[in-house]
Amino acid sequence: MPVDPNAEIEITALKWVPEMAHGLVRDLRVRWALEEAGLSYRERLLDFLGERSADDLRAQPFGQVPAYREGDVHLFESGAIVLHIAQRSDALMPSDPAGRARALAWVIAAIDSVEKPIWNLVEINISAGAEWGRLRRPEVEDAIRRRLGQVSARLGRRDYLEDRFTAGDLMMTTVLRILRRTDLVAEHPNLAAYQARCEARPAFGRALEAQLAVFAKHEPAEAV
Repeated sequence: MPVDPNAEIEITALKWVPEMAHGLVRDLRVRWALEEAGLSYRERLLDFLGERSADDLRAQPFGQVPAYREGDVHLFESGAIVLHIAQRSDALMPSDPAGRARALAWVIAAIDSVEKPIWNLVEINISAGAEWGRLRRPEVEDAIRRRLGQVSARLGRRDYLEDRFTAGDLMMTTVLRILRRTDLVAEHPNLAAYQARCEARPAFGRALEAQLAVFAKHEPAEAV
């Protein structure tokens, strides 16, 4: 059944997160996709550490953000939502079947093959210097380097992962951003330039600005 073109789009997002997570919360992916597609949306804001209502858990079983609602279409998981939006937008998906399949593959690769080892490093950083993290860090960083090297080799001298910007580039860029407090991406100049190129897109700028505006509006007094 086609999506009702008149249905209002609603996404969930967090009211506030600590500064270290600014620009990394996954509603950014959905905001960016909607901006690229030229689709308007409204936010339903949730507390960072608050309890989730039964309605919240029906929308997102794990109590996370984002969740997405558009008429009868209710989705969770940022990758699924981005792909749903991309199916409606020439800005995010090529029109030919082969190109669409490749874009879909890169979305999955970003979430699975690239993001998973990066999140191992995030968990170590969250551990705040625990001995297990210190011992595991070299192995985890080596795994990330191998994966980034593979992405860098595939990218080569191209501007994008395929012959044009797609949802795959959107997702890959948001994954690479997780490493912004490290030099791991910078070790591959073509990958660093690729990330900067994608982040220079006006739609990304609008998405990031929208997310940060919410955090600034709801910043708690003790965080100022």
